[in-house]
Amino acid sequence: MELNDIISLAGKGGGLLLILLTIIQITPIQINPWSAIGRAIGKALNSDVLHEIGDVKTTVKNTQDRLDEHIRIDDKRDADTHRQRILQFNNELLRDIPHTKEDFVDIMGQIDDYERYCTDHPDYRNNMAVHAIKNIEKVYDERMEKHDFL
Repeated sequence: MELNDIISLAGKGGGLLLILLTIIQITPIQINPWSAIGRAIGKALNSDVLHEIGDVKTTVKNTQDRLDEHIRIDDKRDADTHRQRILQFNNELLRDIPHTKEDFVDIMGQIDDYERYCTDHPDYRNNMAVHAIKNIEKVYDERMEKHDFL
C-alpha cells in the first residue's frame, strides 16, 4: 500500500493530518511531531510545577553555597585552633615546662590535623607553626631517647 492509498482511505481534514503525523513519526527522519506535541502539552499542564521545581533548585543551590561557606569558615577556625595549640605547646617547651608522653601524643595528633589542612589549603598562612612543629618533634625524639617524660 502506497502513501496515496493511505491518504485516499483516510479522507479529508483531520484524518489526513493524523495519518501524516503518524507516518512522519515512524519514518527514520528525526522529526517527531507527536513527541513535540506531547512535550508542549506537558509543559502547558505542568508549568506551575516546573516553576516551583526551578524555585526549589534555586533555594537548594543557595543553601548549598551557604553551607559550603560555613564549612570553609569552620575548617579554617579548626586549623587556627590547632596552630594556636601547637604554638602554645612549643612555648611551654621553650619555658622548660615538662610534659607527659600523652601530652606529646595529643599534640602530634594536632600537628597531623594541622598539616593535613595546610596541605589541602596551600594559601593558608603557615610560617611560625613550621618552626614550632620542628622543635616539638625534636624535643619528642630527645625525650623518647632519654625516657624522661614527666
